[in-house]
Amino acid sequence: MHNLFITILIAVFLCKSSVESLSGGWKSIPNLSDPTVVDIGRFAVDEHNKEFYAALTFGQVVKGESQVVEGVNYNLTITAVDGSAENSYVALVWDKPWDQSRQLVFFTGPI
Repeated sequence: MHNLFITILIAVFLCKSSVESLSGGWKSIPNLSDPTVVDIGRFAVDEHNKEFYAALTFGQVVKGESQVVEGVNYNLTITAVDGSAENSYVALVWDKPWDQSRQLVFFTGPI
């Protein structure tokens, strides 16, 4: 009986750890040149330009985190050129790939 209790306790712990790693927490994005990450960075700049009649030109993603929610939140630090000056900006994009929708939650900078 004691061994069964320990086995169940270990199984519950492993399941809880697996679920926590899938949703909720922010995770660093290891490959910032991943095509999806780059596409989301470009999307953020394009949406900012539309909303604020700006003319930023996307550069690259220099830092990023993702969070699994009902979709995926991407918190990205990106570079973009404004005229002749390259600056860093922070963007939060909510992506739901299964229904092909993205939303720019916020965009701020230069930082």
